[in-house]
Amino acid sequence: MQYPQAAAAPERACAHNLALAPSIISQSRQRAFHFSSTKFGSAIPSSSLRSLSISRLANHSAAVRASSSSFSTSSSPWDDKPYQVLPNGKIVYLDEQDVVTFLDPPVELIPLDPSSYNPAFYLWKKIEDIPEERRHRLLSLLNPRLISQAWEIAGTRYDNPKLVEKSGSSLLATRNSETVAEFWKCRTSGGPLQIAWLNFFKKVVFRTGDGKAYGRLIRESVFSGLSNSFYPLYFTVSELKEVISTEEPCDLAYEFKDGILDLPDFPRGFPKPAEHPWPFNDEIVIYVRHAGPGVMVGQAWQEGKALQQVPKKLCGEILMVKEYLSSQPHSG
Repeated sequence: MQYPQAAAAPERACAHNLALAPSIISQSRQRAFHFSSTKFGSAIPSSSLRSLSISRLANHSAAVRASSSSFSTSSSPWDDKPYQVLPNGKIVYLDEQDVVTFLDPPVELIPLDPSSYNPAFYLWKKIEDIPEERRHRLLSLLNPRLISQAWEIAGTRYDNPKLVEKSGSSLLATRNSETVAEFWKCRTSGGPLQIAWLNFFKKVVFRTGDGKAYGRLIRESVFSGLSNSFYPLYFTVSELKEVISTEEPCDLAYEFKDGILDLPDFPRGFPKPAEHPWPFNDEIVIYVRHAGPGVMVGQAWQEGKALQQVPKKLCGEILMVKEYLSSQPHSG
């Protein structure tokens, strides 16, 4: 399988309708730019953004420094390296930083007219620019606040008829996919102390022989082996148009119910379904939005068995990134 090249292409689009202050333009620029086009195709190339020199103390702990002197002296954008080496030797990949900067933009890069473009389209494009083997870096670059921002921006995807048809999962996009299972790494801001492992965990989504989609959550703690066996935390995957508690749009729902599923088959090595422990036995539903190729964001709600129970969020928004070469070819 061929994966996208890391080299930055000159035609890449960036958010337009931006006002760039002269103080942040590198000395090679003669004046500030002011864009007012309403077409996304006329957006600034990402190579222009990379000529900016921006130093921000953000809690995602990534300072964006991309002056034109950081690259080779070649005048061709095709020769630009996809990363920058900082003075301390740390490598900063620019595609990932494009996503971070878009979710947490400096004042100089805030669009003059946000209604003139679709933020979800731009986010999708920038995620698509990141080679698949590097998308996992978003898990460490995006803090809980930016993950929540990604959820909000992904919500504007439903305003674009073409974009709303896209899926972040190749397995769920078509029933004829050769992939039997997809493994995803997930991050959230955590939930109740009893399930603090939700800060970092894995999910697996798979299709059974009858074509239906299911999944399970997997704890990543070194002490979680027995828990994963006794409480495999299976869920059903279904298409759903809105979050029940908020009536906001979404794409999918992961419904945990009681955990006792009659699965016709499941990936080799997986344990049999078992009853969920608390709180997953209390009508937990994770609502999911596609954010980009191999990237989703979700909200987990504890909707409760009791009729009088008020639904509440189980944890902060969840970032989900598909593992590189994580296809499971067999089921058992």
